[in-house]
Amino acid sequence: MKEPTLANNDFEQYRKPTRREKFLTEMNKVVPWADLVAVIEPYYPEATKVGGRPPVGLERMLRIHCLQLWFNLSDPAVEEALYDSRAMSSFAGIDLGREPVSDETTVMRFRHLLEEHKLGAKIFEEVGRLLQRHGLRLSKGTIVDATIIAAPCSTKNADGERDPEMHQTKKGQQCYFGMKMHF
Repeated sequence: MKEPTLANNDFEQYRKPTRREKFLTEMNKVVPWADLVAVIEPYYPEATKVGGRPPVGLERMLRIHCLQLWFNLSDPAVEEALYDSRAMSSFAGIDLGREPVSDETTVMRFRHLLEEHKLGAKIFEEVGRLLQRHGLRLSKGTIVDATIIAAPCSTKNADGERDPEMHQTKKGQQCYFGMKMHF
């Protein structure tokens, strides 16, 4: 058994599990990871067949792919989320005190492997059926950060009108005029 590192040591006495952590804990219990890995395994490269870096563990890549789908994350966004969220990195089995997160290119190659062999739809149909048997429902979610791009209230375009994309909004107790940039 590996010794815990400071990256996964829990020094927070009053830490409360988040909804994301509870969701991922439930997914960890109900998804038949071994069965899904068995579906992909014949297509996944072995260390002896690939030049360069050895491939990342299949189950880890599948878990990262699930995170992408469940939280509607792009390849770069899932890499960043795995560094940023302890719940997500723990779900994927990554100890940041010992190893880095799989980079966005590795994630993209795994996704392309699933697409090439048409495995994604088959896997997630099965996951959906299993979740329904446990009384759960699989749907898309998003992690959104809206940044306000401020503009002066009197800004007008060449026709003498305000830009139709600019609106007034309130963030906290402060009012802004501008545009929201979601990412």
